[in-house]
Amino acid sequence: MMMDVMERYEQWWKEERLSEGLREELTALSGDEKEIAERFYQWLEFGTAGMRGLLGAGTNRMNVHTIRRVAEGLARMVKEHGKEAMQRGVAIAYDTRYQSQEFAIETARVLGAHGIRSFVFSEARPTPELSFAIRELNTFSGVVITASHNPKEYNGFKVYGEDGGQLAPEKVSAIVHHMEEIEDLFSIQAVEEDELKADGLLTMLAEEMDEAYQTQLKTLKLGEFPRDEVSIVYTPIHGTGNIPVQQALRNFGYTHVEIVKEQEQPDPAFSTVEYPNPEEEDALRLAIRLGAKVDADLLLATDPDADRLGVAIAMPTSGYDLLTGNQLGALLLNYVLEQRKLAGTLPKNGVMLKSIVTSEMGRAIASEYGVETVDTLTGFKYISEKIEEYNNSGDYEFLFGYEESYGYLIADFVRDKDAVQAALIAAEATAYYKSKGSSLHAELLKLYKKVGYYRESMKSITIPGKEGAETIAQILAELRANPPAELAGIRVAHIEDYQTGIIRSNEGSEQPTGLPTSNVLKFRLEDGSWCCVRPSGTEPKCKFYIGVKAESGMAAVNKCEALESDIMGIVKKLY
Repeated sequence: MMMDVMERYEQWWKEERLSEGLREELTALSGDEKEIAERFYQWLEFGTAGMRGLLGAGTNRMNVHTIRRVAEGLARMVKEHGKEAMQRGVAIAYDTRYQSQEFAIETARVLGAHGIRSFVFSEARPTPELSFAIRELNTFSGVVITASHNPKEYNGFKVYGEDGGQLAPEKVSAIVHHMEEIEDLFSIQAVEEDELKADGLLTMLAEEMDEAYQTQLKTLKLGEFPRDEVSIVYTPIHGTGNIPVQQALRNFGYTHVEIVKEQEQPDPAFSTVEYPNPEEEDALRLAIRLGAKVDADLLLATDPDADRLGVAIAMPTSGYDLLTGNQLGALLLNYVLEQRKLAGTLPKNGVMLKSIVTSEMGRAIASEYGVETVDTLTGFKYISEKIEEYNNSGDYEFLFGYEESYGYLIADFVRDKDAVQAALIAAEATAYYKSKGSSLHAELLKLYKKVGYYRESMKSITIPGKEGAETIAQILAELRANPPAELAGIRVAHIEDYQTGIIRSNEGSEQPTGLPTSNVLKFRLEDGSWCCVRPSGTEPKCKFYIGVKAESGMAAVNKCEALESDIMGIVKKLY
């Protein structure tokens, strides 16, 4: 194998059409066989919605040539659907990362070589606005150049379908097939940007799309109450949320909004944080400092492509508490349903959508309002698919969708998680409860008392390199072959195997999961606790999700820790 890797490395290094920057990078690798192997042992994988990887030279890296390869695959897929699809074209957005704008234009250049129209945002914009633009422009597909909340060394290429949701599996397969057909990577054609504009194949999107998106955001206002008494601190963490979140808050009447200046402007190095992830307290460190200074009620943080929202809430005495994704989801869901009930607009066939690794607390809250809960596989594309299904069938009316990983959707004019929507609703809930003499902290405690004390955690193991995927696959295989009979002293009642599509009870009875095939295992315990094992689709990780319910907060903490310790102890013996 090393010979094949070295041959590929030599081929790239000698290629006249390789950019000088990439050639210099490869020259510096001379003699480093391990690094060369990591960069050339495979093509960067195109998964369920696109690809993501480290920036750099090589077939297993994000660079202009691997971007052209996936853009070529996309172009050939679009052409298969005929002239109408080519004319409808592809909407393209990008975040604030290194080379994001370059990769966006490069994608349009390759599409243009096939006579396919592109609509490219003139500046960095959020992933949810890309989803909105697809629906607004009725394009056939969409692309966003982003690595979401990954470190600065990464970038990615995410593809969307004509409904504004992440691409359907059959179209993903078509793109991958066409990518594999490409024999000479360096022969892929790309038309110059000016020529595309002159021929009407490239349109730059500007303020008009922003305004249309903001108009739809205004429909999220669910009640009338004072908003100018709420103090908010917001950080875009150097990303794309800055303009749309600030504009949306102004449109709703929030006048006391402080921006974390050190993180307001785009910065591909994310120089103020180690990791631009609003799930991490470090990413909100500056916001917490500013919040204490201005006595803010609410701290908001969006990740670089503004599809995930982190929230910290003021505590009764002092300081701020960073909510988990499940806690924030519970609060937003309850607020939306409460307001719809007060307004008399809560439908009899309302549905809330969540992933199989998201807290059962959401189901309990929805049940209080007579709202059905439907589970999906992890990945917001599955929530989007369900929304489309229900809109076509009329069986259910979508009211709210979320994942534990800080992704929320309130209104379906976007078909992906939308941190701008979520930021607005977090502000609205804060203002509403403050007008009633309450707070998000107090409301969360009320919810626990009403539906039970839920607690969740997530652990992961990271195994990088080409051996990592094999090791993670082996862990899943071992857990399937020899599943635990109990965890933390509690019997396993059911095993949900989403790879076989079967739910098996400890008594031997079987029933279908009713969900698409995925390499995921979920153990449901007799007391309602659960543990789910899932390989990451974008990182060399295997994730372990735990959820419990107890009669008190401390009992939930203890039960969660015991379950977590047991499953990780089992896993540790497997690798």
